[in-house]
Amino acid sequence: MQYEQSIERIEEIIYEIENGETDLESVISLYKEGLTLAKACGERLDKYEAEISVLKKEFDGTFSLKAFNEGSVDDEDDGQD
Repeated sequence: MQYEQSIERIEEIIYEIENGETDLESVISLYKEGLTLAKACGERLDKYEAEISVLKKEFDGTFSLKAFNEGSVDDEDDGQD
C-alpha cells in the first residue's frame, strides 16, 4: 500500500471509531489496523528522511551537505561550550 493510501485508510479508521456506531470488537480490530498502518508510515518516513540531504550555508559563506536528521538548516549555537 502506498504511503498516501495508508494515510487515507488511517483517516477512515479514525472516522469509523469516532462516529460511535461501530461495535467494540470492530473498534479494537480497526485500532490494531490503524496502529499497524501508522507504524509502517513512520518507518517509511524514517527511510525517506535518511535519504534527504540538506544544503547548509556555513558562517564563512561556503555551503556544505549534511544528513537531514542531523538537525535543521537553521541550527544556531546553543551557547553551551
